[in-house]
Amino acid sequence: MKLLNHTLKYLVLLLPVIIAVWAGLFYYNMVDEVEDSLDDGLANYKMLIIEQALRDTSILHNAEFNERNYAIRPVDAIGALAMTDQYLDTMMYMVSEEDFEPVRMLKTAFKQQDKYYELRVISSSLEKDDLVEDLLFSIIWLYAVLIARVLIINNFVLRRIWTPFYQLLDKIGKFNLEKNPVITPTPSKVSEFQELDHRLVQLANQSAATYASQKQFLENAAHELQTPLAISINQLELLAEHKDVPPQYVEAIGTVTRNLRRLSRLNKALLLLTKIENRQFEINEEIEINQVIKRLLDQYEDVITSKQIEVELEEAIKLRWKMNADLAEILISNLLKNAWVHNQSGGVIRIVVGADQLVIANTAVSGALDTDRIFERFRKDSPDIQRVGLGLAIVKAIGMVSGLRIDYRFAGGMHYFSVIQIVSGFGP
Repeated sequence: MKLLNHTLKYLVLLLPVIIAVWAGLFYYNMVDEVEDSLDDGLANYKMLIIEQALRDTSILHNAEFNERNYAIRPVDAIGALAMTDQYLDTMMYMVSEEDFEPVRMLKTAFKQQDKYYELRVISSSLEKDDLVEDLLFSIIWLYAVLIARVLIINNFVLRRIWTPFYQLLDKIGKFNLEKNPVITPTPSKVSEFQELDHRLVQLANQSAATYASQKQFLENAAHELQTPLAISINQLELLAEHKDVPPQYVEAIGTVTRNLRRLSRLNKALLLLTKIENRQFEINEEIEINQVIKRLLDQYEDVITSKQIEVELEEAIKLRWKMNADLAEILISNLLKNAWVHNQSGGVIRIVVGADQLVIANTAVSGALDTDRIFERFRKDSPDIQRVGLGLAIVKAIGMVSGLRIDYRFAGGMHYFSVIQIVSGFGP
């Protein structure tokens, strides 16, 4: 959910509560004011009627309301003296409405010529039920109008205010250390956006500088380490072939040569792993995985045959993934190497190409592997000291940058490695 809509959600939830509280207070204040006004009118009307009774005693015999808004009847002195002005809400039958309607009544007593009278004065009052109904509809309309106004403000005014923020997000999304290592400043009048923009530009520049330095280091390391190693290995091989070298030294030279070759492989593997993690393989194309598997099986035919390993290839479909061609070959090559290295003589390598995954399985020499550590660097389950233990770590890294998930399971005495597509755009 976008930030603007997120704030709108809370506003939509809070507005009914605020409006309901406001409507309740408004209702009670309005009713109180209306009743005060009616009571003032009734009090004034009472005084006018009493003054008129002094001039015209005939009205003292008006015991029923009839066409008038007052009624007078005689009462005893005790009842009159105990009576105070009372303002009451009651119902009276209205001929015009043909129904009972609410009225406000003043009930009081007065004395005239040593006689006491009860006076009741009425005035039309509010129809509270209708008032509540009208108020409810008004509140609903008010809520709808407010939400509409908020939506308009949200989508036009606030969106314009937040434009620099969205521009920053767009620039961050397009930021790429290899292709687009620069974030240009985004002008804004909001101090928080200015600060955010400044920090992001600084961070991008620092990242680009660090990446360039690291990339230069990797290129230098690849050249400066591999060349001396290759020269040293060649010189040792020539020295071992020299006729004047004693036999006991030939074995020592062979050990040193093997260690240097392992160091060379380790250097290449670490450099490759670092390049993968730094996403330096950016050129993607559609790769037919079936062809890559067959080409690699042809290359490794001799070594697989030497261990008397049977290869079973099952192709359910032509599997195509969009990824870097070099990484695709390295991934499958490492899985195949792992399958024959950790296999037994006379074992099986089973390859299944499915609709959305590639499975490479091999006969196990021992039990299941540790699923929590199998993809760690320098993790080795082979006693061969010449192995560098980076093959599966490289497979995992390639999967992470290529939208693939690498799973492992052990079943029926076989190790199963599955490469499964998890990103839209990869697949058959």
